[in-house]
Amino acid sequence: MLYSDKVMDHFNNPRNVGVIDDADGVGEVGNPVCGDVMKITIKVDDTDHITDLKFQTLGCGAAIATSSIVTEMAKGMSIQDAVQISKRQVADELGGLPAAKMHCSVLATDGLKVAVDDFLRKHGREPIAGEILSEDPNFDPHAEEEEQAVAAENCHLHE
Repeated sequence: MLYSDKVMDHFNNPRNVGVIDDADGVGEVGNPVCGDVMKITIKVDDTDHITDLKFQTLGCGAAIATSSIVTEMAKGMSIQDAVQISKRQVADELGGLPAAKMHCSVLATDGLKVAVDDFLRKHGREPIAGEILSEDPNFDPHAEEEEQAVAAENCHLHE
């Protein structure tokens, strides 16, 4: 399995790792197929722009790299724009991902969306991201058992 130099850079030198203690929003997501889990914390200013993000990811190299790049992509964005980041944009920003690792970019984008909705709920506002979680029409959270087994095996291969 070949990874781009940018994936390897974000895996070996992940950006924005950690937790924001006084976070405005928290998103925790997991992939039941392979066991990857991600937590993302965000700070949002008075104009609804994300000023800081931190993540913690337990998973393969692609899961860590996608989490890292999503935090870089979303920093400074409005929450409305941030929830529109797609798994394809994440993969493209990283110079591509193997097909068996695309679910990692879904984990990262969904974590951000859950954090944004958490922020909105805490401020008595309507969530905006819930309806677009895993919006990719090719993403099937109920994939056939054989596909799940392949994805699980690929998650645990040594990078």
